[in-house]
Amino acid sequence: MASTLDQLAAFIAETRFAQLPAPLVEQAKRHLLDTLGASLAGCDSPIWRECLALVNAEGGREEAQVWGSAQQVNARQAAWLNGVAAHMYELDDTGGCDHSGAVVIPALLAALPLATQPVDGQALIVAMIIGYDVGRRVLEACGGYSAHNGAGWHSTASCGVFGAAAAVCSLLQLDRAQCASALGIAASFSGGLWGFIHDGSHTKKLHAARAAEGGVQAALLAQRGINGPAAVFEDRWGGFLQTLAPETQQPQALTADLGEVWKLARCSIKPYASCRGTHAAIDALNILLQQHDVRVEQIARIVVGVNSFLLEMCGGRELRSLAAAQMSLPYALAARALYGSAELASYDDAKRLHPNVEALLARIELVIDEQQSRDDEPWVRLETQQGAQWQQHVPVPSGAPTNPLSLEALLTKYRSLAGRVLPLPQVEQLEAVCLELDEVADVREVVGLLAVR
Repeated sequence: MASTLDQLAAFIAETRFAQLPAPLVEQAKRHLLDTLGASLAGCDSPIWRECLALVNAEGGREEAQVWGSAQQVNARQAAWLNGVAAHMYELDDTGGCDHSGAVVIPALLAALPLATQPVDGQALIVAMIIGYDVGRRVLEACGGYSAHNGAGWHSTASCGVFGAAAAVCSLLQLDRAQCASALGIAASFSGGLWGFIHDGSHTKKLHAARAAEGGVQAALLAQRGINGPAAVFEDRWGGFLQTLAPETQQPQALTADLGEVWKLARCSIKPYASCRGTHAAIDALNILLQQHDVRVEQIARIVVGVNSFLLEMCGGRELRSLAAAQMSLPYALAARALYGSAELASYDDAKRLHPNVEALLARIELVIDEQQSRDDEPWVRLETQQGAQWQQHVPVPSGAPTNPLSLEALLTKYRSLAGRVLPLPQVEQLEAVCLELDEVADVREVVGLLAVR
């Protein structure tokens, strides 16, 4: 029987568009559009501009487009820069490696100029879906999101590099042996820690970028005959699972229902500019405020029942840095109550540092609910000055596959973000091309629409 690595390599090298279910193709196009919108907004950020300055100081070949600019850089630099932009504002999709869109799509479009012949939209969709699939399978093989991230690894980086490598291998039409080597090389490029959570530092913004860059590099090295370890997923010292997930590993998840159960189908599009762990609580508070027509000044207390993992991840109240605020469940709820939403505009400095926020945060309490598992969503109780109390629990947050955003809501989000950088006609052209991607003969058309003219 073929090894796990060989099975994954064959899946990457041999999957074709005709094998993909039609609903999956439609979902892929929406995730592409969503990721590009989030990325274009991310180009309008101080951190991204500093990253661009670093790349400019390095120099390099001009072959791959830097989104939201007129510049071109080399493929690895483009994957890194566009990955930084994609994950900058916590608006990119989730549920894959975890943030697969911010890893896979920058890697794919950066590698596009290296293809020996024009790549059509169907081939790009295949490569994208493979990238989401492999990245998620590696995370599940580590024991799943809660186990792997709970151990301190940020799975977007540690598992995402495999997804990026797989996607680029598919795009460049590498053979089985090359695909296997690329995954082996990607294993040694894996990394990414949750240390940023304690002080709002910027490394989280770099993790998707580093995974995208590593995936491009792994595929290009494998293409040139550089080989990676064949026993990367085996029960041996120095293997990926033995090293990063020795107690929680589930290696069978790497190939379970391979090519039959597609991991993109479980991914979510985020409606809010905050960590996905905050979204169900935002939804719950939204329902309570709308149903009972409660004004901010009437709120006596907001109590949120959470599990210990979510409390550690999203319980902070440090708002001086945007990165910290976007990981804060208390602030997400304050933003919804004060500003009507937790969209990107609600995270502007003037809004998150307003005195009214501090006053409301003092009335928001997070408590441990011992009955919740790590994967359970929180409940929210709203208490008024008049003594009324209502409680709400949203088990599946908005944007999830079983509670999806409408196309109208997705397009509203995309247009508001892309319009920060591109003129409206270009925003509309990019939208149209992405939503009809399977009919596009050469996806360089997509890349051209990401450039500032």
